[in-house]
Amino acid sequence: MDYSILISPSLGILVGVLMGLTGAGGGILSVPLLVFFLGLPIAEAAPIALCAVALASSIGAILGLRNKILRYKAAGFMAIFGLALSPLGLWLAPQIPNAPLQIIFSLILLYVALRLLSQARNQINGIPEASRKPPPCLMNPAIGKLQWTLPCARALMFAGSLAGFLSGLLGVGGGFIIVPALKRYTDLPVKSIVATSLGVLAIITGGGAIFSAMSGNLNIVVAAPFSLAALGGLLLGMLLGKKLSGPHTQLIFSIFTLVIAIGLLTKGVLTLNL
Repeated sequence: MDYSILISPSLGILVGVLMGLTGAGGGILSVPLLVFFLGLPIAEAAPIALCAVALASSIGAILGLRNKILRYKAAGFMAIFGLALSPLGLWLAPQIPNAPLQIIFSLILLYVALRLLSQARNQINGIPEASRKPPPCLMNPAIGKLQWTLPCARALMFAGSLAGFLSGLLGVGGGFIIVPALKRYTDLPVKSIVATSLGVLAIITGGGAIFSAMSGNLNIVVAAPFSLAALGGLLLGMLLGKKLSGPHTQLIFSIFTLVIAIGLLTKGVLTLNL
């Protein structure tokens, strides 16, 4: 019996629930879960993860548009550069041996986990964020839109490009790049940052998934149930999120991510030495 038929949707539900609880952060765990439980190489797991993230983030982006909190011009601008570099990452992934690629992914995952852990701890302990100078992208309160300047465009272009490249290379949504970038370079409120990030991710990951399918690198047998289950898990996670404490949920998620990162790094190093 092919147990991947049962394992794939089960993993999808888990990823979706985590995405619903943490905003979009759970998407970064799609690839390591597929690697651990289905034994897929990262180059094969990445396009499958892109499908799940694309579907889930599209729903979040639509809700953001409906609530008028998604800055669609900023999202579109970042996504243009992300789409330009996503195919480069998708092309490069199969050229790199699986073990080094796995180590690269685990190090990025480790960084994300430690950053989330620090943020959750500060929120629980009531430690305020450090003061900072005004960002290059400021909202015009008179019209409720961002004021575009060259430093603003440059910062958003770089963030979108990096998110697109890593999305193609590793199958991550890129939210761990987009959200901190929007927090650093804009004065948008948190809800608007999350919605705008989802808009960027929907375009980048959607384009990456389509490119993978056209190039024959997408395992649709695994991707379809995984993505649909992730969407169902997302809706469940959003319902659960209303009843759970945000900082404590993020703390649990960051510890879980840290464990996965260490396991993936260990597996990659051991494989490299064989």
